[in-house]
Amino acid sequence: MIYTKDHKQLDMFNPFAHLGPKRLALLEASWAHLFREEILHRLPVEKLFSEFDEFRGRKTKELYAMLGLVLIQQMEDCTDNDAVDNFALNLKWQYALNVTDAADVASYVSPRTLWNVRDIVARRGLEDSLFANVTDALQKLFNLDPSRQRLDSVHIFSNMAHLGRIRLFVRIIRSFLVNLRRHHPQLYTDLGEVTVRYEQKHDGAFAVKPTESAKKLAELGDDCFLLIERLKNDQAVSAMASYKHLVRLFSEQCLVENDDNSTKVVIRPSKDIASGSLQSPSDPDAGYSGHKGKGYQMQVMETWSQDKSQPDLITHVKVESASASDTQAVIPAITDAANRELAPKELLADSLYGSDENIEKAKEHGVTVVSPAMGSHTGTISLADFIFNDNDEMISCPQGQQPVTCKTGKQGGRIIHFDRTTCDHCPLQSDCPTKRVKRSVTISYDAKSLRLARRRTVEKTEAFKETYRFRAGIEATMSDLDRITGLKRLRVRGMPKVRLAATLKAAGLNIHRATAFRNQQNRRKKDEKPPGNNSTELIDTVKEQLRRLLGEIRPLFEPFLPIHHNWQPFNCQTSSA
Repeated sequence: MIYTKDHKQLDMFNPFAHLGPKRLALLEASWAHLFREEILHRLPVEKLFSEFDEFRGRKTKELYAMLGLVLIQQMEDCTDNDAVDNFALNLKWQYALNVTDAADVASYVSPRTLWNVRDIVARRGLEDSLFANVTDALQKLFNLDPSRQRLDSVHIFSNMAHLGRIRLFVRIIRSFLVNLRRHHPQLYTDLGEVTVRYEQKHDGAFAVKPTESAKKLAELGDDCFLLIERLKNDQAVSAMASYKHLVRLFSEQCLVENDDNSTKVVIRPSKDIASGSLQSPSDPDAGYSGHKGKGYQMQVMETWSQDKSQPDLITHVKVESASASDTQAVIPAITDAANRELAPKELLADSLYGSDENIEKAKEHGVTVVSPAMGSHTGTISLADFIFNDNDEMISCPQGQQPVTCKTGKQGGRIIHFDRTTCDHCPLQSDCPTKRVKRSVTISYDAKSLRLARRRTVEKTEAFKETYRFRAGIEATMSDLDRITGLKRLRVRGMPKVRLAATLKAAGLNIHRATAFRNQQNRRKKDEKPPGNNSTELIDTVKEQLRRLLGEIRPLFEPFLPIHHNWQPFNCQTSSA
């Protein structure tokens, strides 16, 4: 049976008033207060309703608190046991999740309940809705201006073994044989000698010297091919996940050469292995990046302001295999942010994002991408130094010589011919990008090469350098994601779980940053506030002293109290519905 509380409804009496003004002030300055007031009631619990019956069965745990627990666990980088303990014993977590009832039914959650709720969130892909709700709430709270943003990616290591090629073959073949023996013992027995080689006790046979690795890889490739061919016609075996891993490994790492009389298995060279190939049987979704290694990466786009008048909040995240290219991330990031009315007008990114295609497509969305162009021009004169009309037709060279003829190339673009006699006497001919042919001097260009040349010219200006220097600020965000939320090394593996953990950690960093920014605002307002009536602070001080006095004389009156073990001065709590 579905159970939720209305967290928008205010309490008649503050259920945490017994803490006193000092501890309440600490809570209100922490992330817990921001979470309780601005985020908790916006969590998308309605997307969980289809997993439960509305009227029948045992009442669920309070669903807002459960979704909040999944989010806070990733934000605080806690293990499952720590999350369960914090939910039951940590006052800050209970305050954030509005847990006001001291009974176990409200203040305790079992590890299995946490696993089930987190599994539902991962299976239904609700982490994106959680991130969007948190970000949109903070955007409205601070009236965030999303016009200036920056984009970069961060590498993520999942909880998987990092295997070399030999160890990868051994692990996948052994995993398949273990499952085959468990589910089809007769087929396992029929394989004979090959099963013995991959038993755990013979593991040392695969620890070979580098000079012998090629020979050992060839043996492993032969065994892999043997297993696939022997069992490919058995439908029950071919449906096994471990068999599919075996087939995938062989197709990515090996080639089959057929002669007239024989079939030979050849191991592919390392350079020919695709970056999206299988990296580990425990995490088949992981990829490989030659720059960062195995695992995943997350695209991160965040706001920024030069005068620090608003917090730097992450507006878009996307978790993908490490083999994915940053070049493909720009337009999806802009589109996702635009769907939530958070699209930038100016986007800072490094050169991997700044391809000419991305620049032009971003313009169609009304976004200016500020990024250095790939490559460089070594000469002192570039194509951009030539004179063009409004239609990008070349009028003259930097020295004022007009073209003799202009032709269209076979693949488009223009080929410009200048008089060779004039060019031979030009003082800039050693630095000129033109080429000499038999009777003329030529230069070729198309719209793309002209745009790139002009971009490289702009990159040398002080205005570009002044704007682009703020791109480096996103590196601090990547550091915060690692230090505060533990993003770079996760405790989980597999795309659904990695995506959930990484996305919620980004949402958690937004909460931490928003809390810090609001505390800064409150300190600034307090410093600017003129001195006035301090009666409220005086009353709080008197109440605190009375509470301390009553606490000291409490032992004298306990024998005379009918229910003395629950008595507490100034403790006004309301029971939850």
